Amino acid sequence: MAASDADAKYELITRRLDEVLGGESIKAILNEGRSPKCYWGTAPTGRPHIGYFVPLAKIADFLRAGVEVKVLLADVHAFLDNLKAPLELVAHRTKYYQHVLLAVFRSLGIPTSKLTFVEGSSYQLSKEYNMDNYRLCAIVSEHDAKKAGAEVVKQVESPLLSGLLYPGLQALDEQYLGVDFQFGGVDQRKIFTFAELYLPRLGYAKRAHLMNPMVPGLGGGKMSSSDPNSKIDFLDPPATIRKKIKSAFCEEGNSENNGVLSFVEAVLIPISQLRIERLEGKTGADSEEGQNATGEQRPFAEEGAPEGTVFSITRKEEFGGSLHYKTFQEMKDDFSAKKLHPKDLKIAVAEAIVKLLEPIQKTFEESEEWKEIEKLAYPDPNAKPDKKKKKEKVYHPPPPGKGKNAKPADGEPAVVPAPPPGSDVVAAAVEVAQGSA
Repeated sequence: MAASDADAKYELITRRLDEVLGGESIKAILNEGRSPKCYWGTAPTGRPHIGYFVPLAKIADFLRAGVEVKVLLADVHAFLDNLKAPLELVAHRTKYYQHVLLAVFRSLGIPTSKLTFVEGSSYQLSKEYNMDNYRLCAIVSEHDAKKAGAEVVKQVESPLLSGLLYPGLQALDEQYLGVDFQFGGVDQRKIFTFAELYLPRLGYAKRAHLMNPMVPGLGGGKMSSSDPNSKIDFLDPPATIRKKIKSAFCEEGNSENNGVLSFVEAVLIPISQLRIERLEGKTGADSEEGQNATGEQRPFAEEGAPEGTVFSITRKEEFGGSLHYKTFQEMKDDFSAKKLHPKDLKIAVAEAIVKLLEPIQKTFEESEEWKEIEKLAYPDPNAKPDKKKKKEKVYHPPPPGKGKNAKPADGEPAVVPAPPPGSDVVAAAVEVAQGSA
């Protein structure tokens, strides 16, 4: 492969990332004319939120560069992470995550036929994998294991042993999935460096690691599945989305600690750019991109916006008219200079998110299977159990000569019900029976 082609592919693979570790190994593969292999993994615990758009949209770049992508549904990891999901729920949540991810990929125009979905339990329960886990446990200190999972594994006062296993298993996944690099959030960095240190000690190759930025929550801090106020769910209705964005922290002139502005930078503008590039035919090795896309595929720009606009803020003429931005930096500068008001920004972002989620929610509404899985994966904690109705007693008439008022037939002794033990009428009842006989 020509050096220029390899450089262009490497640029695609690494653009908009927060950090790259071991990029030289990816360059070497590209220079040899080979297609790199990677995996992105997610543990199906809490409900996935719109922060997932960051890594999922980035996968479009990987496919454009000819990368072979595996999506790991890490069900074993989900169970190990401080029992966030009991075993009986993990299977349902794994299916729920797969439905969500497929719907998101299709809404982004990413061809799912080029992706390989793998469940962790399909190989993590094998004899070989477990033997490697034991080998790893024999050389990894408790300190290193705990440090590696500090930002990913839920931290509690009395940590479970399962949390210490988590980083090692994630490192082994690179070997057993047969990839050249792992892709994840920058919060995974300590696990990635753990893998780079320990895999070679087992005799396995050191892999590269690519990290995307994390999307801040709506109130600041990390967007988290466990904090409903910090995130927007893929299935949140439009009214809920607008309400959450309206109440999000977005101080006028403060462009550094601003979850709404950061979401534009990390999600909306990159998706706009993907759509503009697709319209221009710049999909590289992925000629199928956009063919079966669901929903509207226009960039987040007004009709008639200047060419190259990646995001528009719609405003009435009396308030200065609409604003059009070709880069995030332009928007950030306007916000810092108070030329862009938080209210106008919030309205534009809320409407963009509603449009973004429209095809995903439509897919959900049309899928009875997905709706049923959602109920099983995330049962309503406030739902009252169904009370079983008492079965109505059906009267069956006694056979002839039987029953409460039946008279004995000629020659037959009368049948007297036995009184309860200890009753004062026992003797009297016996006398009556004998006398009638």
